[in-house]
Amino acid sequence: MSRVGVGIDTGGTFTDLVAVDIDKGAYYYHKVPTLTADPATGILDGITELLAASGLSRRDVAAIVLGTTLATNAVLQGKWARTGMLTTAGFRDVLELARQRRPHYFNLDIPKPMPPAARDCRIEVAGRIAYDGSEITPLAEDDVRRSIELLKTKDVEAVAICFLHAYANPAHEERARAMVKSSWPEVYLCASNDILSEFREFERFATTSVNASLMPVMDRYLERFERGVARLGIRRSPRVMQSNGGAVSTRAVRAAPVNTFFSGPAGGVIGSVGIGMQLGLPELITFDMGGTSTDVCLIRGGEPAIKSERSMGGFPVRTRTLDIHTIGAGGGSIAWTDAGGLLKVGPQSAGAHPGPASYGRGGTEATVTDANVVLGRLNPNALLGGRMAMHPDKAEAVVAQLARRLGVDTTTAAAGIIEIINTNMMGAVRVISVEQGEDPRDFTLVAFGGAGPLHAADVAATMGMRKVLVPPRPGLLSALGLLRADARGDFSLTRLIPAERSQLKSLNAGLRVLARRGAQWLKGEREIKGSFQWFADLRYVGQNFELLLELPAQRLEVKSLERLVGAFHERHREVYGYEMRGQAVEVVNVRLVVTGKRRLLAAERMQPVRGTTKQALLEKRAVWFPAEAFVVTPVYARARLPADCRIVGPAVIEQMDTTTVVPPDAKLRCDRHGYLHIELAEVRAAAAKTLRRARARA
Repeated sequence: MSRVGVGIDTGGTFTDLVAVDIDKGAYYYHKVPTLTADPATGILDGITELLAASGLSRRDVAAIVLGTTLATNAVLQGKWARTGMLTTAGFRDVLELARQRRPHYFNLDIPKPMPPAARDCRIEVAGRIAYDGSEITPLAEDDVRRSIELLKTKDVEAVAICFLHAYANPAHEERARAMVKSSWPEVYLCASNDILSEFREFERFATTSVNASLMPVMDRYLERFERGVARLGIRRSPRVMQSNGGAVSTRAVRAAPVNTFFSGPAGGVIGSVGIGMQLGLPELITFDMGGTSTDVCLIRGGEPAIKSERSMGGFPVRTRTLDIHTIGAGGGSIAWTDAGGLLKVGPQSAGAHPGPASYGRGGTEATVTDANVVLGRLNPNALLGGRMAMHPDKAEAVVAQLARRLGVDTTTAAAGIIEIINTNMMGAVRVISVEQGEDPRDFTLVAFGGAGPLHAADVAATMGMRKVLVPPRPGLLSALGLLRADARGDFSLTRLIPAERSQLKSLNAGLRVLARRGAQWLKGEREIKGSFQWFADLRYVGQNFELLLELPAQRLEVKSLERLVGAFHERHREVYGYEMRGQAVEVVNVRLVVTGKRRLLAAERMQPVRGTTKQALLEKRAVWFPAEAFVVTPVYARARLPADCRIVGPAVIEQMDTTTVVPPDAKLRCDRHGYLHIELAEVRAAAAKTLRRARARA
């Protein structure tokens, strides 16, 4: 009997699947179009096809890990459940008052985002907790009972309980939750102290209400998926990737679906961390370009950057996530002209259906994929190892139609699409590197996703980066990364107390609360043991933003607190250029990260390819490059490239899940593990020219 792990990354265009025979170190890959109408059914069909093709038994499946964009799509499309809210009297309109910032400072006609809980479904309840946790006014339980009955008449599916200062004392929220659960057991329910036990009422209310609105959506989806998995004869319950890079039980995801907004992209980042460990490359920038979006993340010292807040659907969602920056730039991004007749690309996407015109599924607008076909960068005959026929005539027709609107020839229009999308993606890389004080030239760009290797060399060159790394299965790296993910839970608690020895008792009490939560979480995830990491958010008294610092242990002593304050001063100087040692420091939040280590997958056993580079040659065709226009370019089959082969560009490398473009004069090397290393040191002049042209077109 073998032990098999299955990773599934559901994207906007394709669903990627990987099965690993854990004991033998054998890897099997599959890729199917995403069924946007019912993603769960598409995934189950993909699992069936993958196991059948690999000869693996369904009974041997020991782990299934799912990466999903369901929560993200539901928020962005407003397809969340009808939601009610119980809140403190006088704070009904916090969600709409927000921070009193308009979506756009200079356009008064842009509507504000609609809260997940409509105003008539937000019910005020008497009762008040003070900022220090003391009770000012008892909870009016009659108000709670009336609110429940009122919300029942409004056909809400989910209820969020958001009371003032619940982070300091959750007693009122816990009592209200018990009452709702008792009289309305079928409703989906969450309280703010369970989702975000931190101060800043708007962010806490927004995060909790968004979470509540997603609970029915995620529950129904996971219910269909779990039942389908069971019908396949797979006995293990699936796990789901979270935005923080940890894979957890479906029970945890049902309770907190806000933790899955970057579920799929997080798999690619974790997979890249594994690549860095294998190859000894701790400084990486991930470049995941798919059909609808591009996701980038910076990895320094083998650790991906982390954020505590993301905006989703116009609302701040405070939850720990990998610092993944996403833009609407993918192979399906649609090219269009604005009111002034200028060419734009994205963020609108043709998606999986109808998809780009070259897919032959009814697409009628020019996309990035169509432009790549016209320019010879993509195989004009077939993709997915021949399983997906291409229609170059349809790509030519839609790009020609766009060219007529622009008043240029077809090649110029296609080239403009490529240059603009590359410039957009370069901006995304800049956000997570230059704008964070990091020099991208110190990093290697890891290209993956179905379209990442197609554009990575151009993007890296424009950023002055010298190295691009293409994994053996770039189009399936996110699915593979899901199987490498540990279990991870993030917990936080607001303290808002001076960082002084007189407050050590309160600080340590807060850390004990987090320790209990972490232990309960490990038990719920059925993890035997886990590692605990402790952190604190500190700031100078009077500041509005905090800096995160690691704590040496769960319990703070006088000396360790003094060292913590000293480390804060130094960190403040590093980030802001100055420090104020005479200013009082306060602890805003204490944090805990609990990690349950999964068994590390063995690297795929790659059989070294023997032969010559010439034997890998498929054909030669005309391919467009920014500095040289069309160049007769050799096209190679990646599966036939021998280890340690070296190629000087231009070249195109084709495989089942992606295409890699190597610019003229760039150098490519294939190592013994099957990774492609592209050296771009000699193409900077061409890069500068490309950037100037792209900026002019944009």
